[in-house]
Amino acid sequence: MLDDTLKTQLQTYLGMLRTPIRLIASLDDSETGTEMRSLLETIESLSDKVSLDTSGDDARKPSFVVVRDGETQGVRFAGLPLGHEFTSLVLALLWTGGHPPKVEQDVLDAIKALDGDFNFEVYMSLSCHNCPDVVQALSLMAIFNPKVKTIVIEGGAFQQEVTEREIMAVPMVFLNGKVFGSGRMTVEEIVAKIDTGASHREAAKINAKETFDVLIVGGGPAGAAAAVYAARKGIRVGVAAERFGGQVNDTMAIENYISVLETDGPKFGAALEAQVRQYGVDIMNLQKATKVVPASEPGGLIQVQMENGGALSARTVILSTGARWRNVNVQGEQEYKNKGVAYCPHCDGPLFKGKRTAVIGGGNSGIEAAIDLAGIVAHVTVIEFADQLKADAVLVNKLKSLNNVTIHTNAQTTEITGDGSVVNGIRYKDRTSGEAHHIPLEGVFVQIGLVPNTEFLKGTFELSKFGEIMVDAKGHTNVPGVFAAGDCTTVPFKQIVIAAGDGAKAALSAFDHLIRSPVAA
Repeated sequence: MLDDTLKTQLQTYLGMLRTPIRLIASLDDSETGTEMRSLLETIESLSDKVSLDTSGDDARKPSFVVVRDGETQGVRFAGLPLGHEFTSLVLALLWTGGHPPKVEQDVLDAIKALDGDFNFEVYMSLSCHNCPDVVQALSLMAIFNPKVKTIVIEGGAFQQEVTEREIMAVPMVFLNGKVFGSGRMTVEEIVAKIDTGASHREAAKINAKETFDVLIVGGGPAGAAAAVYAARKGIRVGVAAERFGGQVNDTMAIENYISVLETDGPKFGAALEAQVRQYGVDIMNLQKATKVVPASEPGGLIQVQMENGGALSARTVILSTGARWRNVNVQGEQEYKNKGVAYCPHCDGPLFKGKRTAVIGGGNSGIEAAIDLAGIVAHVTVIEFADQLKADAVLVNKLKSLNNVTIHTNAQTTEITGDGSVVNGIRYKDRTSGEAHHIPLEGVFVQIGLVPNTEFLKGTFELSKFGEIMVDAKGHTNVPGVFAAGDCTTVPFKQIVIAAGDGAKAALSAFDHLIRSPVAA
């Protein structure tokens, strides 16, 4: 089940246990049940602080619960937590055994203060790179608050449940039997969603912040680079971000960032945050900006208002709000979102194993998605609006070599159809002949580019016809003291390395502005 290297690593981790723990297993005679027994016996053999009890009788079999010795409630894993979720299992073992988690104390305090009955079920797949964050967040909550119960369910081992609950995207979280959310969520986001007083407390904390020399709105590669470059000048720097790391957290393989041979989005995002924190930058996560109020006089303060009612003030501001996936905006897309309409082939592709799918978009993202899916699903149909695929030639050639792929160019998607519950097909119009077509299928992956997150800036900032912030060569906007960088701007080529460079440039421009500006009374 585990090779010698993993066993050695796991034994080292289990050496960090401070108190005894038990693994209570509810097993069956299935192949997964046999593998689970082997895994649990291995874990038990690696530490004298771990004991195994196979007398469990939980309805979900095979499954096991990780508990403190003498207790019966803890984090339950239904199916094997391997692949991306092996780390989640290790952390659940360590946290249950008294090893402290690497989270801020105020987060733990918020978890412990939750009052109510919270029964979470989170469905994941072993190939999903967004799932571990959610699994680990809900595991942490269950370990530190007895009123929170968490069951982690591997969708491949419980296909009947997945079908009955119409789960077509992971991670999918249910709270007390009802859909709570899907996609990547941090523990702070989950706690804030169920803690009704959290927004008021956050607003008060925001309002109490002192004025920043440089305030960065957005925490992706551009925002992180700006924070590092600004902080190195010895000035007061803050970052207010909806989600630190931004869209890079949803990227699987990163192989073109100079000097980094290969990494993935979550690791890259974590590295960005670690470097920013190294410089003592004040990171304010889960903060959505709703308005930027320019300074009323030269050298005056700029105000950034937040969705929770708080407001921050700064001498200069750098906007690095990034972009999000573009919707195709046809009938059926919103209705069947997470019910057959998906945006992440890496996360959700395994849920369509053996099924028919379509990819809308013929750029690099779309063709990479189609190639990825072709190894999992029964058939992939690529639908591209233009008269030819826009992806790199090497990707197009690879796609055309696959025998379970059909390509339609000059094709306009007109509708995603369904039976009221899940997707059952896609309609498109041949732009040459005008003929309409319907393709029966079970899944549609939308891969048609990005939309800048700049709606809250309209009326104050000069934007392009695509909603991008207009900037000059130094990152200046039309508002004095406000700069912009990254995918939210008119800078061509939306790439991580370009966003990082723009962030550094904006920070240097902001510092130049500071040293040349008068200080208002």
